[in-house]
Amino acid sequence: MASIELRNVTKSWHGNQHSVRNVNLHIRDGEFVIFLGPSGCGKSTTLRMIAGLESITEGTLLIDGRDVSHVAPRDRNIAVVFQSYALYPHMTVAENMAFGLKMRGVPQSTINSKVAESAALLGLDKLLNRKPAALSGGQRQRVALGRAIVREPQAFLLDEPLSNLDAQLRGEMRSELIKLHRRLGKTMIYVTHDQVEAMTMADRICIMRDGHLVQCGTPLEVYNYPVNTFVARFLSSPPVNLLGGRVQGSGSALSVQLSDGPVIPLPDWMAEDYRHLAGREMTLGIRPEDFHSHPRSADGIPLTLTVSRIEALGAENIVSGSLGGVDVVVRLDHHTHPKVGAPLPVYLDPHSLHLFHPESGEVVSRRRAPDDPVFTADEVQK
Repeated sequence: MASIELRNVTKSWHGNQHSVRNVNLHIRDGEFVIFLGPSGCGKSTTLRMIAGLESITEGTLLIDGRDVSHVAPRDRNIAVVFQSYALYPHMTVAENMAFGLKMRGVPQSTINSKVAESAALLGLDKLLNRKPAALSGGQRQRVALGRAIVREPQAFLLDEPLSNLDAQLRGEMRSELIKLHRRLGKTMIYVTHDQVEAMTMADRICIMRDGHLVQCGTPLEVYNYPVNTFVARFLSSPPVNLLGGRVQGSGSALSVQLSDGPVIPLPDWMAEDYRHLAGREMTLGIRPEDFHSHPRSADGIPLTLTVSRIEALGAENIVSGSLGGVDVVVRLDHHTHPKVGAPLPVYLDPHSLHLFHPESGEVVSRRRAPDDPVFTADEVQK
């Protein structure tokens, strides 16, 4: 296993075009870390710098405390699994998995043993004589993983490895990768733009934007306590509702008067952290899943939604509508049967609300909800 540390790592082109800016991150031995962000945010470039496939313009990269900033990729003992699989079409599964070891001059008996062991681990033992053209996408991905595993690297770097698979196969491969990480216990760094992959697989999620590392934490930490509106929107599907309004009241009796909409009262325990905002224009963040068809607690706020659009997904309904003059999207269970144009009673759970500065988008920090569990990276169970 290997710990990996990035200290002020920067990648620039032609001196002034930055794709990664001053990334500081410590990845512990055996940790599963996911870089998440939109296309062009710098996540793949960061991964490639760790692998040695891109040079580091500024900063330091340490693997197990050793400075490898200018060490050749082959000497870092790190395996990379690419989105394209990068299999040799004229070689069998066994030959593809053995290729790297053969180039290193490893004895054939050792190669055979390692290939057999990895194939059994990945369920490829009956496919060793097939060529890539005769394999499904999921099988090809397992071959690419097997080729990495036989090398017994310190860490695995995976660059959007599931993006070429269909939705059902992606779900299956997510489960396989989680099991694989648990069995191997090796450090894994995984790049994706898919929030479902990030939430279900990672010990920690590192969200990137415009080359910057914006927030890093356990999936629930990042989901429940976003540092700004970008994180709140990116880690939410449908996106979080960001509603303009004015904080009003005093003491523990605070509320947010939405622009052209209803008044949203804030819980007493939240008011202590938001009291200084009274009279100020703020952005209120409400996730679609914080609306319910029935009150979940005594604090549930009754509201009336005028329905304008319904996406019936089977297990749930995504409903767009208006609260007064404010457009929102809500996520309701499949037992709710809304009708376009009709009023729909909903109840807002206020415990997950956040206030953001309207200009910067930065969150106004507040304490955790009284019943909110605290998860650290060591406590995440996959």
